[in-house]
Amino acid sequence: MRFKDVFSIIGPAMVGPSSSHTAGAARIGRAARQVLGELPREAEVTFFGSFAATYQGHGTDRAIAGGLLNFATDDPRLPDSIELAAEAGMKVTFGQGTGLFPHPNTVRLRLVGSESGTELTLTGTSIGGGNIEIVDIDGFSVKLTGMYPTVLIQHMDYLGVLASVTDVMRNGQLNIGHMSLDRKNRSGAALTVLELDEAATQELLQNLRALPAVKTVKLVDLNENNVQDQKGKDITS
Repeated sequence: MRFKDVFSIIGPAMVGPSSSHTAGAARIGRAARQVLGELPREAEVTFFGSFAATYQGHGTDRAIAGGLLNFATDDPRLPDSIELAAEAGMKVTFGQGTGLFPHPNTVRLRLVGSESGTELTLTGTSIGGGNIEIVDIDGFSVKLTGMYPTVLIQHMDYLGVLASVTDVMRNGQLNIGHMSLDRKNRSGAALTVLELDEAATQELLQNLRALPAVKTVKLVDLNENNVQDQKGKDITS
């Protein structure tokens, strides 16, 4: 059984004012950046519920922009992130959405990669204390909390694919803490999300990518101690 530590309850170290509206939003932005795998050149941000009503006053817009620049929740550049995003060549627009949404603090992101032109849509919720849940990626229903290193595998829904994936994990001596899978249709495109007890190595990721039915493999690691973009370094890398 996994137990939450005290910091996952009271919230992470952060630039305020709110663990839900700023820290959680920054973590959703970081998760989206890592799923995309590169700096976005376009980011269309749509807020729902409480996020929509208060995003400017609580700095949720700046938190999302900072997350897309891969800033941690306590990065002192967060208050200037919209301007820094523009300097980095990212066009960010913000809007308010209507209709059904899974949580009062919900945001939907539509991103376009700056190098590949890859498009990504992602819906995330900030559930309190800086904790988040990513609930939709490109139309796939998922559950990604960001509390643990997470591997996202887009693949075809063939017989034996999951067995091959778990074989790679076993050979790499990595334990799967939680797994979710959604598919478009039978024998069609599928997305498997694996929350791991330890971070995956580049060798393991390459072994997953080598599986015949696998299309893409992405790693999401929101551990604040593993921020690839350390403070003061190039935000576009």
